[in-house]
Amino acid sequence: MARYTGPVCKLCRREGEKLFLKGERCYTQKCAMERRAYPPGQHGRSTQWGRNQTSDFGAQLRAKQKARRVYGVLERQFRRYYKQAIKNRGLTGLTLLQILESRLDNVIYRMGFASSRAQARQMVTHGHFVVNGHRTDVPSMQIKEGDKIEIREGSKSKTLFKDLVAVAEERTIPEWISRDVKKFNGEITRLPERSEIDANLNEQLIVEFYSR
Repeated sequence: MARYTGPVCKLCRREGEKLFLKGERCYTQKCAMERRAYPPGQHGRSTQWGRNQTSDFGAQLRAKQKARRVYGVLERQFRRYYKQAIKNRGLTGLTLLQILESRLDNVIYRMGFASSRAQARQMVTHGHFVVNGHRTDVPSMQIKEGDKIEIREGSKSKTLFKDLVAVAEERTIPEWISRDVKKFNGEITRLPERSEIDANLNEQLIVEFYSR
């Protein structure tokens, strides 16, 4: 299973904004964007964000890279999601974002059962969750309307999940998800609307990038 293993704070600095890839740390003064608010690299201090992005291609590339990094998806898989979105009915850009939002690791993150998508991915990989009664270790699993997600019975006694209730209760969940914190479960009630997905993502530029 391929995944990015480099320093994630550099990804935020490259995009020029917080992508909240490290969960709670991103809200503290330890966040790299608070201490080094400039692009990474030897010439980072003298480089302005967007300096080399005056072309249409540059803007399209940055929009695509930002979406990839937010959801923790590598290029090959992201391109496959785009091809899947083309085949479906409706707006390609919106469909692409709905596919990304329907990933198991993202749904768990949205439910408040993880502080970041990276942590949710790790928890799934370690087999802590079951979907419709079946244990799974595939973070990219597509969750459909009505699918029930819950923490595996054997994992509920672990310290990580004992402390999870208080943390999860403080998190606001989107309206397209229902959750029962006490029972450690939840489900998708419908697909998210565009207004319920990160407004900083520009799906139109992503479509234009792959339509070249």
